[in-house]
Amino acid sequence: MFGRRSNAASAPAPAASAAGAAKVVPPVLQQEAVRARPEPSPVPAPQAPQAPLPKSEDYFRTKSMIFGALIEAIDLAQLARLEGEAAREEIRDIVSEIIGLKNIVLSIAEQEELLDDICNDVLGYGPLEPLLARDDIADVMVNGADRTFIEVAGKIQLTSVRFRDNQQLMNICQRIVSQVGRRVDEASPICDARLPDGSRVNVIAPPLAIDGPALTIRKFKKDKLTLDQLVRFGAISPEGAKILQIIGKVRCNVVISGGTGSGKTTLLNCLTAFIEHDERVITCEDAAELQLQQPHVVRLETRPPNLEGQGQVTMRDLVKNCLRMRPERIIVGEVRGPEAFDLLQAMNTGHDGSMGTLHANSPRECLARIESMITMGGFSLPSRTLREMITGSVDVIIQAMRMRDGSRRITHITEVMGMEGDVIITQDLFVYDVLGEDANGRLIGRHRSTGIGRPRFWERARYYGEERALAAAIDAAADKMEEAL
Repeated sequence: MFGRRSNAASAPAPAASAAGAAKVVPPVLQQEAVRARPEPSPVPAPQAPQAPLPKSEDYFRTKSMIFGALIEAIDLAQLARLEGEAAREEIRDIVSEIIGLKNIVLSIAEQEELLDDICNDVLGYGPLEPLLARDDIADVMVNGADRTFIEVAGKIQLTSVRFRDNQQLMNICQRIVSQVGRRVDEASPICDARLPDGSRVNVIAPPLAIDGPALTIRKFKKDKLTLDQLVRFGAISPEGAKILQIIGKVRCNVVISGGTGSGKTTLLNCLTAFIEHDERVITCEDAAELQLQQPHVVRLETRPPNLEGQGQVTMRDLVKNCLRMRPERIIVGEVRGPEAFDLLQAMNTGHDGSMGTLHANSPRECLARIESMITMGGFSLPSRTLREMITGSVDVIIQAMRMRDGSRRITHITEVMGMEGDVIITQDLFVYDVLGEDANGRLIGRHRSTGIGRPRFWERARYYGEERALAAAIDAAADKMEEAL
C-alpha cells in the first residue's frame, strides 16, 4: 500500500485492511507490540466542525509521540502521490495501528480528534484547519505558537488553538507560501501569499518577529457576497444599492476608499458583478483576491525580488503592461504607490469603468492620498495639474468604514465634480448618519439621500439606457427622507 516505507517489507504483517492490501508494521513499532492487539473500536461518522476546546499538555505529549512514530513509519514521497482523501485514510490506518501497538488508552472521541489533528498536520494546515473551515471567521491572527486570535462579527477573540512549537508554525507558513511560488525564511522574512480560495496571507518570520512567526489570514467567505446581501446586513440602503448597481453598469470610474478591514475588496467584488459579460477585464493585485465571475477576465499578480534582489515585478509594471493588452476595464486590487498615476492615465484614455481601492478615512482624504502617492512616485507635476488629472479621471468615490461596534457600512457615495480654482469640488449623493446605539452596544443609523436630483453621471446613464432606473432610485430615496422627517 502507498505511504508505507519499503524497507519494512520483511516485518511480520498484521491482519489485512478493508481494502485487501497487507498492513506492514515498521520495525520501530514491533518491539512495543508485547500484548495482543485489542479489536479496533468502531469509528463514528464525522461531525460538523466545532470550536476547538482547550487541550491538555498530556494530549500534546501523546500527539508528539505518535507523530514521531508516524514519520518513521510512512514514506512521504509515496504518500505525496496519493489523492487527498486516499492519503488521509492511509494516515488514519497507520495512526490507528500505532495507538494499538503502544497501548494508548483513548476514548473514541479523543481518538477521532487525534486522527484529525495528525492528518491536518501532515496534509493540511495543522491546527488552523478547524478555523479555516468556519465560514463565520473573517480573520485569523497567529502570534507565535501559543496564541491565536480570530475575528468574528467584527470582534477579536482569543482561541485555544496552539501549535506544537514555532517550528511547526513555520512549516505551515512555508506550506502556504510555497503554493504560490513564494518562500519565507531568515533571508526573506516577509511574505504575502494566498490560499487556494483567494484568502490573503501575510507571514513575518524571525528575526523580524521576536516571539515567533506571525501569520495573518484574511479569510474569504465560501459564498461571495452580493449587493442584496449587503442591503440585508444594513451596509447600504436599497436605494443606495441601486445607485451603486447603475454606477457599475454605466462604466463610471470608481475609487473605493476605507480603512483596514472596512470591506473595500468585498465591495469591489460586488460592483464587478454588474460588468457585462462581453467586456475584457484585467485585474492587477499584490495577492490575487478578486473573484470575478465574467468569462473574459485576465488576472495579474505582482512578484517580489529573488534573493539576489532581481526579478521584481511591481504593481506599476502590471498596470503599464495591461494597457497593451487591449483591456476595456482595468481593476487594481489596491493602489499603494505611483501606480495611481498609471491608473488615472488609463481612466481618462478610453478605459471607462476602471476601479481600484485605497486606504483613506474620507472621500476628501482619498483625493489627497491619490495626489500624494503620485508625488511620492517622483512625478514633478504642479499640484493643479495633478488635481485636474484626478477630476478628469475619477467619477465616483465610495467610502467604506468599519464602525466601532464591528459592523461595516458604506458611509459615502460621492461624486467628483470638477475644479474651482485649485480646489477639487465634490458632492455627496448618499451619506450614513449615526443616530445612537441600542442596549447591546450596536450602533443605530440610517443612510440618507442628500437631495441631489441630477448626478453628474446622469448623461452617462442616459447613454447606457439607465436614466429611468437612476431617476426612480433617486426619487425613492427622496421619498424615504421625507417620511423620516
